[in-house]
Amino acid sequence: MSILHPKSTLIACIGILIGALLLLPSDTLVAQTSGPSPYRLVDDWAKLPDGRRMGAVGKVTMDPDGQHVWAVIRCDAFGPGRFGNECVDSDLDPIIKFNLDGNVVESFGSGLFIWPHGIDVGPDGSVWVTDAVGSGNIPAGDQRGHLVYKFSQTGDVLLRLGTPGRAGSSNSSFNSPSDVVIAPDGTAFIADGHNNDGNNRVMKFTADGNFIMSWGQTGYAPGEFRALHAIDMDSNGRIFVGDRSNNRVQIFDQEGNHLTSWTQFGRPSGIAFDNNGQIFVADSESDDVQNPGWEMGIRIGDAETGWVSDFIIYHWGDPRSTAGNGAEFVAVDGDGNMYGGEPSPRNLQKYVRVRP
Repeated sequence: MSILHPKSTLIACIGILIGALLLLPSDTLVAQTSGPSPYRLVDDWAKLPDGRRMGAVGKVTMDPDGQHVWAVIRCDAFGPGRFGNECVDSDLDPIIKFNLDGNVVESFGSGLFIWPHGIDVGPDGSVWVTDAVGSGNIPAGDQRGHLVYKFSQTGDVLLRLGTPGRAGSSNSSFNSPSDVVIAPDGTAFIADGHNNDGNNRVMKFTADGNFIMSWGQTGYAPGEFRALHAIDMDSNGRIFVGDRSNNRVQIFDQEGNHLTSWTQFGRPSGIAFDNNGQIFVADSESDDVQNPGWEMGIRIGDAETGWVSDFIIYHWGDPRSTAGNGAEFVAVDGDGNMYGGEPSPRNLQKYVRVRP
């Protein structure tokens, strides 16, 4: 009979422990250390006027005044078979501004979009919105799609970027742009685009629409993307990209230099930051095919270190759904309350913070 040396026994035990931990989903570990959820849901928070039903919700973002929430709401509340062109034949406004009580105070954009997707509000109050419709969902001759608009707070068109109705890869065109973030100086960073095999690049423009530079291509390496679904900026000016089909968040400086990649936030669909150095990442697609071992939900962590501290699980999440579950995008107000844009459940959900 062989006898193990004490050091060998210790190494063997550590190996068994590590092996057991690796069998657990990463976010299970997060959930075990985060304690009770720090949020509760607010029922029926968003109230649309005139009996309008809630359509699929795209991105949500805070107004610089901290007192209003902007949301993309994709027009009519069609059945689940209608996806990817919900505004093509609608006269409803898809760009909606809510106060913190969930009441609509402004809306616009009727007739300009086929599939509005991303939104951000610049420090000057300008509202930037992307149309991420795929070419297959654009009617012949239609001059909508593959565009990024800049609006005033009341819906006046200040700027339009892209080639109307046509995908392209030049410095003046897009292919299903997913999202946009505006820097404090007004510089626009646009995530182009929504498809795995699209342009897969970040486009950088001045506040008045002049092209500056771009970076990225399709692939798996650092600085490469497969479906840029979200883009945002932290208080240090770093650019965070939700590289969704690669199941990671990539971080860059404003010149496109890759700083690091994070996989601990699941399959990122939406990214937001609060005023206390925290990052919020919405994951509406993790399942046993696209991101095995991970649950759908919102992960909250430290924006500097990437340490995940809280996980808000989507208990209603169905991994068999192809349209996503729960919040695909997330915004955070000054009190730490979250607002989730849910395309498949068709909700604009408020999560109230209930503990520090």
